[in-house]
Amino acid sequence: MGIFDFLSGEFIDVIHWVDDSRDTMVWRFEREGHEIKYGAKLTVREGQSAVFVHEGQLADVFTPGLYMLETNNMPIMTTLQHWDHGFKSPFKSEVYFVNTTRFNDLKWGTKNPIICRDPEFGPVRLRAFGTYSVKVADPARFLVEIVGTDGEFTMDEISFQIRNIIVQEMSRSLAKSGIPVLDMAANTRELGQLVAKEISAQIAEYGLTLPELYIENISLPPAVEEVMDKRSSMGVIGNLNEYMQFQAAEALGRDGGDASGAMQAGLGAAMGMQMGQMASSGPWGARQPAAATPPPPPVEHVWHVAENGETKGPFSKAQLGRMAAAGELSRETYVWTAGQDGWMKAEDVTELAQLFTILPPPPPPGA
Repeated sequence: MGIFDFLSGEFIDVIHWVDDSRDTMVWRFEREGHEIKYGAKLTVREGQSAVFVHEGQLADVFTPGLYMLETNNMPIMTTLQHWDHGFKSPFKSEVYFVNTTRFNDLKWGTKNPIICRDPEFGPVRLRAFGTYSVKVADPARFLVEIVGTDGEFTMDEISFQIRNIIVQEMSRSLAKSGIPVLDMAANTRELGQLVAKEISAQIAEYGLTLPELYIENISLPPAVEEVMDKRSSMGVIGNLNEYMQFQAAEALGRDGGDASGAMQAGLGAAMGMQMGQMASSGPWGARQPAAATPPPPPVEHVWHVAENGETKGPFSKAQLGRMAAAGELSRETYVWTAGQDGWMKAEDVTELAQLFTILPPPPPPGA
């Protein structure tokens, strides 16, 4: 091997990085003792930044592009190496490539419930989880604050710290939001934006930014959710007696009209009634005669009268009787009461027709 081949092997003249790992944030270009040649080519691809560290000091940061490592595009390195005085020897700097693309679909979630005060349910315990994305915004600061001298830094090494920050801010935001639990599903977007804004201010100290944060779900403890499901079921059922009648009719329909099925249903209903009576008869079967329940009192209707385009009333039936006797109410007078389908003539209302039996009807035409 000639001296030229030996020297060319000792100098690095092409510096670049191709990443296919999808989780590497920082990768150090390995020199293996070789020196970087003055005038070497540096390729920084889209979604990358290259950070030069010379003799323990952060020198230059290169954004995407193709560079010739010379004095005209390395101002800080020039000052460190005194290249402005014509010194063009090779240098032993460390090159760190930083991935500046987004790292997406990262998971976060609360390990322990968050205690909040709900305006409807009182103190409640909430859990929340979702996804977020993170991106390196300041490669130099990220290298100084987080990476240090690590030759290959992955997302897993910092995701735990970011998750802790997210959970802390989420707990604080949920506790002071004052949003009812039943309305949180409609406000997850606003909560996510609020939490992301608070977190971005913190992780900016690490040279990072949080482009997106999504809240996929905010849930109550299983026992509370079970009670809410029962409450919702009762709201759907409505009238319990009507629901039981409907269930009995459904059972008869499933039996296909079979007499034995109907008898079994009737027997079951009778046994249920008997057991209910036994339960209410007192201790040791000492049955107490049930008191007869009086029927409900009759409903007293009040009536409105339409006369000359105006409505009068309401009048009781006794008042209408006195009006009929005085000639102020006739058979042709229109009346209305609650529950009646529109206005009707007084003589067509069964309850009022008897008011006119004491008076003869009008004579027939032509008499």
